[in-house]
Amino acid sequence: MHRILAINPGSTSTKFAVYFDTECVLNKTIRHSFDDLFHYENIIDQFDFRKGLIIDALVEEGIEVDSLKFIIGRGGLTYPVESGIYKVNNLMLQHVREGVMGQHASNLGPLLADFIALQIPDAQAFIADPVVTDELEDVARVSGHSAFERRSIFHALNQKATARKHSQKMGKRYEELNLIVAHLGGGISVGAHKKGRVMDVNNALNGEGPFSPERSGTLPAGQLIEICFSGKYSKSEVDRMVVGEGGFVSFLGTNSAHEVQKLADVGDKKAMFYQEALFYQVAKTIGEMAVVLEGKVDAVLLTGGLAHNNKIVEYVKLKAGFIAPVFSYPGEDELEALAMNALRVALREEDPREYKK
Repeated sequence: MHRILAINPGSTSTKFAVYFDTECVLNKTIRHSFDDLFHYENIIDQFDFRKGLIIDALVEEGIEVDSLKFIIGRGGLTYPVESGIYKVNNLMLQHVREGVMGQHASNLGPLLADFIALQIPDAQAFIADPVVTDELEDVARVSGHSAFERRSIFHALNQKATARKHSQKMGKRYEELNLIVAHLGGGISVGAHKKGRVMDVNNALNGEGPFSPERSGTLPAGQLIEICFSGKYSKSEVDRMVVGEGGFVSFLGTNSAHEVQKLADVGDKKAMFYQEALFYQVAKTIGEMAVVLEGKVDAVLLTGGLAHNNKIVEYVKLKAGFIAPVFSYPGEDELEALAMNALRVALREEDPREYKK
């Protein structure tokens, strides 16, 4: 039996789970209040705090820590990598500490996995499909100016896990299918998966593609330039327009898609309008990805928290159902996705890669 610890550090929570092969024997979420975290100057400074919480909880739950031989953390903002499972190495640890591609709670994932693995004889530490997973075709990197390049930052872990789940359901290998996968959550990413590689995808973090509950997606460049040089807003304020205070937050004052749905269900016209606008932009981006795949699409997959709303599923079927059958895999389970990646290494179904600059 292969015993796996999966760790997913988020901005306001630390989630972790223990799997014995495919069986989840512990799934725990520790929420962090503002008071818990405000005195840490940098995200990396939270390492000791979060490490202690995980180890203490494992002991309290009666988990024999020394029996956990495969420790896998959520991948952080390293330099771009191809999809796959990576053994944590010193260069990766250095890059997440430095924040070479930015600061995010996911940077703690490799650090926590590595530390815990070092305490256990013969244990190994991994990450899988981090948000910087990059399989873009060269032509997809081109923006409209030589000073800018399109970047691949998206929900790779959940998109890939959903694609594999659907492929298995269809009795196929992921590498045999062409799929469009839309992750619909706090951020929204829509990827064109061609035979196991994401050939194109919108940058879901800092300004591209559909707007989401808290992110702006693509903005009109000219108007954005005017705002930046108007003298009315600081850089941090404009940054928050793009991430944190965009989307539903800007239009409706909430980042809760569930709250917007409830308002729409009782006839609130403003909520109905902006909810449909989000649906519209998602469907439109799915159409773009169909072009990337030359119309040869086996299925359109909707996943993430917003896919619980049957209205978006029906809307996408109406607008994009002509492209391919639409399937819904609501929610996301990044801990399960991490654990199943580790299990593939344990079963020698996939060899871990080496992280290089």
